[in-house]
Amino acid sequence: MSLSRSLALLVALLAFLVVADNMQRPLAHPDEGRYAEISREMAASGDWVTPRLNGIKYFEKPPLQYWAGAAAITLFGENEFAARLYTALAGLLTLAAVGFTARRLAGDEAALASVGVLLSSPYFLGMAGVVTLDMGLTAWTTLSVCAFLVGASGPPAARRPWMILAWAGMALAVLSKGLVGIVFPAAAVFLHCAVHRDWRILATLEWAHGLACFLTLATPWFILVAVANPEFPHFFFVHEHFERFLTGTHRREEPWWYFWPLLLAGFLPWMFAVATAAAEAWRRETAGGAFPWRRFSLLWVAFVMVFFSASSSKLPAYILPVFPVLALVLGDWLARAPATRLWKPVALVAPLVVAGIILGWGAPERSENAWTRELYADARPWVAAGLALLAFTLAAAAAGLRAGRKWGPLAAIVAAAIVCVDLVEDGYVRLSPRQSGMAAAQRIAKDLTPATRVYSVGLYDQTIPFYLRRTVTLVDYRDEFSMGLDLEPGRDVPTLGAFAADWARPGEAMAIIHPDLYEQLSDRGLAMAVLHRDQRRIIVRKP
Repeated sequence: MSLSRSLALLVALLAFLVVADNMQRPLAHPDEGRYAEISREMAASGDWVTPRLNGIKYFEKPPLQYWAGAAAITLFGENEFAARLYTALAGLLTLAAVGFTARRLAGDEAALASVGVLLSSPYFLGMAGVVTLDMGLTAWTTLSVCAFLVGASGPPAARRPWMILAWAGMALAVLSKGLVGIVFPAAAVFLHCAVHRDWRILATLEWAHGLACFLTLATPWFILVAVANPEFPHFFFVHEHFERFLTGTHRREEPWWYFWPLLLAGFLPWMFAVATAAAEAWRRETAGGAFPWRRFSLLWVAFVMVFFSASSSKLPAYILPVFPVLALVLGDWLARAPATRLWKPVALVAPLVVAGIILGWGAPERSENAWTRELYADARPWVAAGLALLAFTLAAAAAGLRAGRKWGPLAAIVAAAIVCVDLVEDGYVRLSPRQSGMAAAQRIAKDLTPATRVYSVGLYDQTIPFYLRRTVTLVDYRDEFSMGLDLEPGRDVPTLGAFAADWARPGEAMAIIHPDLYEQLSDRGLAMAVLHRDQRRIIVRKP
């Protein structure tokens, strides 16, 4: 076995251990708690058509991840491992698709480098252990793009199964997060044709078989959920797609350039190589010869970045589908470039990481209160250790590359980035009381009986219902539940006055209260015994 492959196996083992190590950390508010709880409720209710969050209809996203999470919870129980299993498997599928495609298009060394780039991108590896819909979307869009690239670059006689697989990936992407599963690949194909003034690729897309596959996979749930819930089509297709994109209704507005620094920082060890690799990849290919897969990949990346930059709703995870496709281009460039050309882009990152350590070291002192200050202080050594390891390895690897050694230094960078992510996540666990309601739920559970009413007053911690294994009654809180509460009135307590009356009726009761509202309720004369208090919530029970 060659040195490069031996190093690759060791790095892959390290990555597996790191991901496994982080599967059990507490779920974080809001996304992890939200999507884990929808899956838990789906498994508990047996209703796999209508998603519900806290018992309330929830139509913001399609169900593929909910189905996968519910299946995992059914098999492995209501725990963090089951909640994160689908996301981790989606990350593994993405890595496999990138490695296979790079090997088919550019050879073994390009495959090793592409997978290494993706594994050492802190953003991608970190997101592989986070319960969001974006890693699932990334896996299926990557499968679609990679199948298309392999089919378009191969002999015509072998093209059909790859194109049908691309259609299948597109359908599963739609079931993961909606119409972007269609928009991204369609736009990339259109841009490719327009830029190269060559529309012949459209005739190779296996329209009949592909559309049949797409419709078979994608449409049944949309039909079933619309029949069961006539309000679904307008909310999902109009509100969640067009209004989200065109307006600031979700209060996630950011400047147009918001995603570009995130893209570079997400590729941290390779951030200074991105522009060079992209420029050389574009120049390397021309129209009229073999299918220009590098250019197609860059057009995909450019469209996704511009699409989300133009949107009025921006969250960091939106651009995750860019990383695997750009890793193909970066890995190809790393495999072809001589070692002596790689040392400068690597060396330039090391002082930035050191600057990050210096800047982050003062985070506890900048905290707004003593509780947060203590949490940051506990996390600081872990984060600093991870970044210090990465900075030292980058400096040493740059020296090795300058001396003409290649695969050893590259493998060291990948391994150090993986360990860095693990240490940063260990630090993040120290912050979990701020981000997770697990401890609060454990305190509630000590006094909880099946007959106890549990209220959530002025807030909704997405993680608490998952850990309580039951829903709570919302009080004076609507936010993302507005549509569901309008459809099924009576599932919440709309005002503090109504809550005071409901609290007084016979029976055991507990409440999770926003700190700003606790004094108001005390002034109303509510009898409350405080069980737990922190900066985010106060937990009380009725004496």
